[in-house]
Amino acid sequence: MGFVAKTIGSLPAAVLAATLALGAPQSQAQGLFDILFGGGINKSRRAELPRSPRVHPPRVQRQYRKAVPAPKITGPSYYTYKADPLVRVDFTTLTAAGQTVSFEPSLTRSAFREATTGLADFDLYAEKDIAKALADHYSASPEFIWVTGSSANNRAREAVRVLSEADSHGLSPADYAVTIPGAAHSLDDTAARQRAMVRFEMAMSARVLRYVRDAQGGRIDPNRLSGYHDFPAKPIDLAGVLKALAYTTKVRAFLESRHPQSPEYQALRVELEALRASSENEIVVDAKLLLKPGQTSPELPKLLQLIARNVDDEFGGEYGETLWRLGKSELYSEELVPVIKAVQEKNGLKPDGVIGPRTVATLAGASKADRLEKVTFALEQLRWLPSDLGSPRVFINQPAYTASYIEGGQEKLNMRVVIGKPSNQTSFFYDEIEQVDYNPYWGVPQSIIVNEMLPRLRRDPGYLDRSGYEVTDSRGRRIPSSAISWGRYGAKVPYSIRQTPSEANALGELKILFPNKHAIYMHDTPQKALFDRDSRAFSHGCVRLNDPRGMAAAVLGTTVQHIEAKLKQGHSSEKVTRKIPVYVAYFTAWPDINGKIEYFGDVYDRDARLKTALEKTDELRASSI
Repeated sequence: MGFVAKTIGSLPAAVLAATLALGAPQSQAQGLFDILFGGGINKSRRAELPRSPRVHPPRVQRQYRKAVPAPKITGPSYYTYKADPLVRVDFTTLTAAGQTVSFEPSLTRSAFREATTGLADFDLYAEKDIAKALADHYSASPEFIWVTGSSANNRAREAVRVLSEADSHGLSPADYAVTIPGAAHSLDDTAARQRAMVRFEMAMSARVLRYVRDAQGGRIDPNRLSGYHDFPAKPIDLAGVLKALAYTTKVRAFLESRHPQSPEYQALRVELEALRASSENEIVVDAKLLLKPGQTSPELPKLLQLIARNVDDEFGGEYGETLWRLGKSELYSEELVPVIKAVQEKNGLKPDGVIGPRTVATLAGASKADRLEKVTFALEQLRWLPSDLGSPRVFINQPAYTASYIEGGQEKLNMRVVIGKPSNQTSFFYDEIEQVDYNPYWGVPQSIIVNEMLPRLRRDPGYLDRSGYEVTDSRGRRIPSSAISWGRYGAKVPYSIRQTPSEANALGELKILFPNKHAIYMHDTPQKALFDRDSRAFSHGCVRLNDPRGMAAAVLGTTVQHIEAKLKQGHSSEKVTRKIPVYVAYFTAWPDINGKIEYFGDVYDRDARLKTALEKTDELRASSI
């Protein structure tokens, strides 16, 4: 109360009178808004910061018009995925050229044009860019790649073996299946042999190109999943791939090099192989279990059995007798609460004693089928990223609620983060870090102005004036928020709003920028308590850091002491002089720095949408085989 009285005593009389006139309901509303966005200004902190020049705002005549209905600005949406259509490969140019060449009895590389007459009625379907690459390459280089004499050559046999092993990369071998024609003596005549081999040549090239395309960029286009997915195109010179394959004798090495080359990708492949060889968990606990002290559940003995099976000497010495005595109990008694809390703390969870999905997932793990899916999805998602993730780099994994700074193959920094809530999801993309802002202003996004501030401003136009926000018009002139008839505006508010630097600023003491169209960045927050929660999806889309000073020092290549000194100097910015990619990623299976795969909940239900897209791609491709 002393603090409150002191604060009230420091307010100007006019502001105090206006505040008291609002009454208790308004005060409660303001308190809620301050929790969400930050609010009043801390006087001692403001004294350290440079003052904005006093600007005399133009006189604004408030106009009272009929209020516009309360609007809403919607965020990105999820799409109905459409797989790449397949087209019939047009061999017209090749067959026309073949008809002008005289007959040659032996099927040699120089006989390619003669053999192309066998493509006249060949129905080969492929993706549009692959179909074009086939026509372009063979028109410019009318020679066999996969055939020598009258049979498939060693290059072809090596390629078929690689394609048949596609499942080791989480790909479907059926997508690349090609049958090598039988021995020459099994075909009736030279013409039939020519026709079979030239068709094999084209099918082989089409499926190899599909393999290269999938390995390098993924089986699906992630940008067709939703507006939250944002990845640059990965252009591939497919005709150039065929040209390279025509001259290399190291087909396996060439094809394997098209896949991501990062240690993370290799760790996921190892996990995929291990999962396929493993047996299913014999103890399966309901993944949606929610059990509080005093409640009962038949799932509890299963969980206690898993705990007892994995105890070490220290844990067993303290809790072994309790587990032995109550291990078959379906009642979650008070005696068992310390056991659960100790297990939660040991596994990095909030030790609240509540047995929920996060506790179950940590102790019981997901089913084998679920883990296989997550690893397969992670392999696909890694193909959307650069093959080499770079060093140094910042990697944010949203389902894990963590951010890491990695350099030289070592994780130098790892911290908890808060990500966007399901209604304001954080996007999946990558960019490059450019700048650190100290004591930042918060430029309020239009979506927050319209969806969350505007309803309050219609009732209380002067709220922003009292709470440390600046309002400017389209010409950059400061306008008192109390002078604006906010009820006139709908989804397009012609004013900019920013929150001035303060301890209550929604961005805290610093932000780390990597400019992108999603207006997402990393920043501090005054809401520190949220980092203690296991599930941390609470922001409007940006990434809040538990250790912002540590991350700022890491990306700037300096010390935390340097960051602290800059913060004391008020509002300023510092450029990042090194190339540091940042991955705002979404992986429900991901290796730690030692290569051990960890599994996480699908906070935005994106895995299901990815699964649907992959199934649609499989169905479309199967129809053409």
